[in-house]
Amino acid sequence: MTYFFDRLYRLGAWGAAACMLLICTLVSLQVFLRLIDAIMVMFGAERLGFEISGVSEMAAFLLVGATFLSLAYTFTHHAHIRVTLVINRLPTAVRVWIESLALLIALGLSVLITHELVLLVGESLEYHDISSGLLALPLWIPQSVLVAGTGLLCLAILETLIATLRTAFTAPSSYVAPEPEDGAE
Repeated sequence: MTYFFDRLYRLGAWGAAACMLLICTLVSLQVFLRLIDAIMVMFGAERLGFEISGVSEMAAFLLVGATFLSLAYTFTHHAHIRVTLVINRLPTAVRVWIESLALLIALGLSVLITHELVLLVGESLEYHDISSGLLALPLWIPQSVLVAGTGLLCLAILETLIATLRTAFTAPSSYVAPEPEDGAE
């Protein structure tokens, strides 16, 4: 299936990749700085005390961001876990309607999650919530990334649902179930 908003989904995937790269960079830098301190102490010098405050907190926020930003891209490339043991044994004309129902349920849940996250961001802005770690980061910033990720997922599911329903109403026997790309299962 070709997705109209594929560029948006790819942008989310690039954002997820950037989050992962930042995690690797921050952790590597922190390890390198600790290594310098250990070498200095080993040779009898004073510790320099270089460290990046809040690395674990930043890494946690970035990991959650990477997870949520990649949801739509993962969905459109059929890399989410699917249980197809029963559905693959059904006739194609029935399978397309079962897929439509599953997509409708997934869309409903995703919209509900997105709605609740939007409310959470609103509360965080209203009450000036900040993280409890060393950074004291305003919580609306990482929460907004969650909204973006689930919003993209809603869009991807809606796009897939429309295409699946179009097939269900016009030519249900021609339905082809999505397969994981690049051999990913």
